[in-house]
Amino acid sequence: MSIRDDLKASLVESAKARDQVRLDTIRGVQSAVRYKEIDKKAELTDTEILSVIQILCKQRRESIEQYTKGGRADLADKETRELQILEKFLPAQLSREDIEKVAKAVVEELGAKGPADMGRVMKESVKRMAGQADGKIVSEVVKALLG
Repeated sequence: MSIRDDLKASLVESAKARDQVRLDTIRGVQSAVRYKEIDKKAELTDTEILSVIQILCKQRRESIEQYTKGGRADLADKETRELQILEKFLPAQLSREDIEKVAKAVVEELGAKGPADMGRVMKESVKRMAGQADGKIVSEVVKALLG
């Protein structure tokens, strides 16, 4: 089942269950996908849809952090619920140890020596872990390896 079909099925399920937060979140994903398709002038692949969902997850994480700092627990809770809904559409996330293994392999293959090679290593690492790792964690691991 494609991610697009999974989104549609979840939308119907949410509407039947009258789960408004889930319904609104899925509609937001579909809207973001449509905007991206309009920009691209073509239908998105599952990988590209995953990329859109990852961007939405990143936005939620940043919002949660800001709302928590601002003392708005109610808004942080809503964003947390939306993040949990979005994460269900992503593949299982790799552990930090698995990310380190992939990043080490990339560093060895590319012959990266220091911080100047960070861009090349990041590009290849993110490509290999498509949708399975948060870019922030990958960046931290690669910095540690090249630092």
